[in-house]
Amino acid sequence: MSTITAKDGTKIFYKDWGKGQPVVFSHGWPLNADAWDAQMVFLGENGYRVIAHDRRGHGRSEQSWSGNDMDTYADDLAALTEALDLKEAIHVGHSTGGGEVARYIGRHGTKRVAKAVLLGAVPPVMLKTEANPGGVAIEVFDGIRAGVRADRSQFFKDLTIPFYNANREGSVVSQGVRDAFWLAGMQAGFKSVLDCIEQFSETDFTEDLKKIDVPTLIAHGDDDQIVPIANAALRSVEFVKNAELKIYKGGSHGLAQIQADEFNADLLAFIRK
Repeated sequence: MSTITAKDGTKIFYKDWGKGQPVVFSHGWPLNADAWDAQMVFLGENGYRVIAHDRRGHGRSEQSWSGNDMDTYADDLAALTEALDLKEAIHVGHSTGGGEVARYIGRHGTKRVAKAVLLGAVPPVMLKTEANPGGVAIEVFDGIRAGVRADRSQFFKDLTIPFYNANREGSVVSQGVRDAFWLAGMQAGFKSVLDCIEQFSETDFTEDLKKIDVPTLIAHGDDDQIVPIANAALRSVEFVKNAELKIYKGGSHGLAQIQADEFNADLLAFIRK
């Protein structure tokens, strides 16, 4: 397997396909790089080099006890881009991965970055507070923690319902896609999964978004039941200079898998601009 070694010695798995301008993918919780396969194959066939890593503690990367925090995730991404000497890269992040991309730019700048794409991303901040009254109550995230601790396997099976809008009339998600989500979740480290809940829910990315100075696509489903659009994309676009907003009518949190053709076409068009 291809790996790089992070600053603390943790080995981070990545896959690196094709040739051309690099497109780097950061996945959501509790998944791994395979969540991007439809996009990677598509862009690879269209002349791009496509790279995706498993976040530490997820998939095939090592399961570190510590370091499961957004700053370290961003530093791991920076270590990957430096190890592969990526230049003029397009960074694409989904959900927690969108936060990872924002924090990477916030901490490391855009000297290696040409464009950014935030899909169903958690920025600017998910948690409801006095300063963020439209956010999600802490009790919801406490419930996620409790569900993972009590029966992680069943929790992930149940989570696929709102993740892919399987509870909506006309749902097109297959059982296979839902099973793949469960499998990826079960491959992640238990401690890493628990730690990451706090990171995607409570991290404030506002200042990171303000530092993004490259062309940016902010894409979101308007029926996203996991990261509601009103407190995410519709606010993030206010902080990112000259960002382009793309809203998918009826789109779920998992639209990259179940609306892959539509999203892939939009992604390629944005990259080629």
